[in-house]
Amino acid sequence: MKFIVSSAALLKKLQMIGGVINNTNTLPILDNILFEINGNTLTLTASDLETTFATKIDVESETNSIIALPARLLLDTLKTFPEQPLTFLKTEKNTVEISANNGKYAVAYVEGEEFPKAAQVSDAKTTQISGSTLYTAINSTLFASGNDDLRPVMSGVFFQFSSESLTFVATDAHKLVKYTRTDLSVEETAEFIMPKKPLQLLRGILQGMEEDITIEYNDTNAHFRFGDSTLTCRLIDGKYPNYEAVIPKENPNQMQVNRNSFLNSVRRVSIFSNKTTYQIRLKIAGAALQISAEDFDYSNSAEERLDCDYQGDDIKIGFNSRFLIEMLNGLECDEVKLSMSLPNRAGLLTPLDHTEEGEEITMLVMPVMLND
Repeated sequence: MKFIVSSAALLKKLQMIGGVINNTNTLPILDNILFEINGNTLTLTASDLETTFATKIDVESETNSIIALPARLLLDTLKTFPEQPLTFLKTEKNTVEISANNGKYAVAYVEGEEFPKAAQVSDAKTTQISGSTLYTAINSTLFASGNDDLRPVMSGVFFQFSSESLTFVATDAHKLVKYTRTDLSVEETAEFIMPKKPLQLLRGILQGMEEDITIEYNDTNAHFRFGDSTLTCRLIDGKYPNYEAVIPKENPNQMQVNRNSFLNSVRRVSIFSNKTTYQIRLKIAGAALQISAEDFDYSNSAEERLDCDYQGDDIKIGFNSRFLIEMLNGLECDEVKLSMSLPNRAGLLTPLDHTEEGEEITMLVMPVMLND
């Protein structure tokens, strides 16, 4: 086996797929990246058994070969190189010799035949979606997914495709985000739960990407294809909770406020809140919003006032400030609407501008009991 490749191009591809590899793997071969030469195309593959990420790169080669090389060692080495051609040559000493401008490096390899194959997505349904749309859907919802191992279905993002819309939902029982595109649809209705890790990888790659992503999915696996890369992952098994049942329909108390001012006030005031509950209090009356927090253990307290546009009865409601900050951070609008019914019912955050036609974002945050 011998091939010549650009060091910068190889590093970029290895960094892209390297996020799949776990720090501790059950199979030692999973610490490696599979190098598969076929003519002038090198296919690089990384896997953790649940998720497999493969990408292609052009090289100069006259052989076909398949070996696995240690991911961490390659990445650490390539980061130090300026752009230059690298020659990879398999030797008789069970090593691959990498020749650069100023030196040679020997790396032990593993036979590539032992590397686990990606799951095949048979009898698959297929959907196409633009990279920027999928990025926004993932970025808007992923932060709201849970981390509870006892409720694995809530640790991912729920993809719900129908003939009317594409919907993406994430919740951890304290907050919920529903992102809908009514301008996109599929012929066959489908629902599946995507795990967090492959979505984090996709989010890092899709930002600013306009080309279409092809998603193939069945009951057990999903396959994302874009450019010269493919990501295959096992889906989370289970039934997603009925999220529509927890979204309150009647919310007569509605406040409009500048998102940035609201976010900065909540951030400042929350510094003075109790470090166990992170509780802040919103008191809304007329055109004034009062945000306050107290930490009785240390006699700390803070209070701020903001102008707002409010329709409804005077209300006092408590929220966990960390959830509110995450949600306000996840929006890109200038003005935001907070819809409420009662102090013990969930509040709904929705953007009032900077959304595309056909795009709907609803964020739900559960209140906390006020201790007064």
